[in-house]
Amino acid sequence: MLSAELINDLIPPLKTTDSGDRALLLMNDFKVSHLPVVNNSTFLGLVSEDDIFEMENPDDSISDCPLIPTFIHGWQHIYDAMKIMSNHKLTVVPVLDDKENYIGMISINTLLNYFAEITSLSSPGSIIVLEIGQRNYSLSEIARIVESNDAHILSSYLNSTSDSTKIEVTLKVDKEDVSGILQTFQRFNYIAHSFQQQKIDNDDTMDRFDSFMKYLNI
Repeated sequence: MLSAELINDLIPPLKTTDSGDRALLLMNDFKVSHLPVVNNSTFLGLVSEDDIFEMENPDDSISDCPLIPTFIHGWQHIYDAMKIMSNHKLTVVPVLDDKENYIGMISINTLLNYFAEITSLSSPGSIIVLEIGQRNYSLSEIARIVESNDAHILSSYLNSTSDSTKIEVTLKVDKEDVSGILQTFQRFNYIAHSFQQQKIDNDDTMDRFDSFMKYLNI
């Protein structure tokens, strides 16, 4: 998916004439810590909540606030937007067109909701995490074990580290009772664990995003 397809049209950008108070009000309303500053269609940079808090008078305009010159083009893949957010610890990333005109922004919540949808995280089922040697990894064998227990893999991710010969395989399966699946994996010498899905408050969105980026190993 291209970045332009995930633009959040509900969050307005700031202008240099906007006050610090207005910026903080918008950030609070939309649960973000950054907003793009745009004059007409010209992107000037991102202003952060921390820098606004350091203003002597929040009634003053944000024109003198330091700006972060970070953005993404609409034709770039959504993974690029995720990488930029992760590297710079951003809660939004501005999107520009081919002529460097501002066309919108992608918020961290929009990204998380999108990936929750395409990875079936909101679907009923369970999460299984396998630990396996890199040379022994076979998705077809893993799928066969899951399907032999009358279940199906809805999504899967790999996570590995450079200093280890093992990888972590995380599966979302369409079955809530996975005891039989775990027993089968153990018979095939997999180290297997299951985790219950829990509802998570919106207040820890950045922590969830960081965990998700490590999850995808981007």
